[in-house]
Amino acid sequence: MTSYEFTCAEDLIAGVDEVGRGALFGVVVTAAVILPKSALLDCQEFGIKDSKKLSARRREILVPQIQSIAIAYNIGVATVIEIDRLNILQATLVAMHRAITGLAVTPELCLVDGNKPIPNLDISQQTLVKGEDRSISIAAASILAKVWRDRLMIELGEIYPLYHLANHKGYGTAQHLMAIRKYGITPEHRQSFSPCPVRN
Repeated sequence: MTSYEFTCAEDLIAGVDEVGRGALFGVVVTAAVILPKSALLDCQEFGIKDSKKLSARRREILVPQIQSIAIAYNIGVATVIEIDRLNILQATLVAMHRAITGLAVTPELCLVDGNKPIPNLDISQQTLVKGEDRSISIAAASILAKVWRDRLMIELGEIYPLYHLANHKGYGTAQHLMAIRKYGITPEHRQSFSPCPVRN
């Protein structure tokens, strides 16, 4: 992959990505990562790429490597209440805004996965469809966001053991749908998502 960052004049470039947008349960999580341009080739050698193309074990290994090499990184979250009130797209953009504005270093440019710019962001931004495949920074952000959310789902699985969250991380698998039909929904289920509004 020839990373998009190599075409940019700016030095401080943040990649931003989300995870959990299609889940039925839990928060949507975003991450923003600023990588030094001098380390982009090293990051490629680490095997940093779209989190969906990596095993859970490999993602866990990459997280401390990304954190150690990054100039700055941050997690942004939008709650289930915000998702139900705003809709998932707008809540995701809010979470992205939080991830970026919470960075310890202000980037000169943000590379945003997808085709929707982040509203009310006072920093230059560029949307990139399939950004995880086009930008090392976005790929790194996808890994941090995925691991952070997966860990949260495992923790919440101990609070809601009937839903087996460690297995599916809140997505609409057959096992999860069966649990919803049998036990109803929890406060962490997204009531704006079908079939969550149906209670026993």
